[in-house]
Amino acid sequence: MTGLPRHPDPADPLPWLREICRALPGVTEKVSYGSPSWFVQRMFVTYADHHHGHPHVAFWCAAPPGVQEDLVDTDPARFFRPAYVGHRGWLGVVLDGTGDDAAELDEITGIVTDAYRCVAPKRRLAELDGV
Repeated sequence: MTGLPRHPDPADPLPWLREICRALPGVTEKVSYGSPSWFVQRMFVTYADHHHGHPHVAFWCAAPPGVQEDLVDTDPARFFRPAYVGHRGWLGVVLDGTGDDAAELDEITGIVTDAYRCVAPKRRLAELDGV
């Protein structure tokens, strides 16, 4: 992922997110509910291009317990509780921000990797960790 810019293109962040997700072991991409989504047996990230009336381009992802609440409380301009899956702890992450609200490569890579860890089988986690 070294060729990725620090911030996604606000007009088209999908290639940036796609590369982050595909760098993880065993990930496949499928269209789910009309949106590009990434799976490692189960879905862990889905792209949300103004999905369900949300004003931003974003992605929704699995999140460890308590993370959704912490991030939404800390920075509600960048993080939100997504429709349909927010009640299960999934996190919404804005990708089309600018300036201080712009997504950062390291932060998004960490969030996506945490989402992967929430659903990946042990064999894939061992591969990710180089064990």
